[in-house]
Amino acid sequence: MRSQIAQFLDHVSYERGLSANTREAYESDLTSFADFLGACFHVDDFAHVTRGHVAAFLDAQRRQGMRGTTRARRLVAIKVFFAFLFAEGQLASNVTEVVASLAKGRRLPRTLSEKTVAALLDSITGNSARDVRDRCMLELFYACGLRVSELTGLRVEDVRLDEGLVRCVGKGDKQRLIPLGGRAAQWVRRYLACARPVFAKGGTGDDALFLTRLGGAFTRQGVFDMLQKRVRAVALDVPVSPHVLRHCFASHLLAHGAQIRAIQEMLGHADIATTQIYTHVDERQVTLTHALFHPRH
Repeated sequence: MRSQIAQFLDHVSYERGLSANTREAYESDLTSFADFLGACFHVDDFAHVTRGHVAAFLDAQRRQGMRGTTRARRLVAIKVFFAFLFAEGQLASNVTEVVASLAKGRRLPRTLSEKTVAALLDSITGNSARDVRDRCMLELFYACGLRVSELTGLRVEDVRLDEGLVRCVGKGDKQRLIPLGGRAAQWVRRYLACARPVFAKGGTGDDALFLTRLGGAFTRQGVFDMLQKRVRAVALDVPVSPHVLRHCFASHLLAHGAQIRAIQEMLGHADIATTQIYTHVDERQVTLTHALFHPRH
């Protein structure tokens, strides 16, 4: 079964040009399904899988507290995988073809107030190379709405200070240009002039924009760990991740009157429906404003 999964992953990676993150998600989902089949039903061949097995897997995921969006994603992975096996002649029939897709539901993104974001950023006031680097990273997250993989993928030449733009590579290897903003540009200049040379260790040849103390490029986990240390230092009582700062970028722009199409372009969303979820976040603020100020509320 594992060899079939590996064959499928190689196929979709070549045919669709999947990113490493998407391939990793497919592999995790299908491996979990295969492990469940073996442990609960002693099934060791996908040819013996029934619709009941798929339903049992999804129900087990639900009982374990798996979010609806994750379960829906796992079902998509299973359906695409079985369609591949059927097309390759490895299955006599595709039992997942008539399995209805799960509704993902609408989960509003978690955001922070502008005051809270400012408190987090302004808490990094030191002059050490580490402080300057961390402040620069967080300023870029908030100024540009970057995904964490996009930030770790930035190269020095991707920051066009003379034009006030950042070039990043998003999902599907699509490039986009995002305005940098004055405050973030100031921190990038300071980082490049004073902090990055300290981490570059005299020139390691790594052209990544952000470098660790060892002189190498940051990983996604490294960025997450850095942010958690900064959040603990300022004693914020709300969970904060790099993606939360991306949500703040979008919702705060919308609150100040930015057009949804412009936000879509800056976030790199292929479908504007993905961006429109932020209009629902803003509706909560509208409701609060009405409650606070309407004379007849």
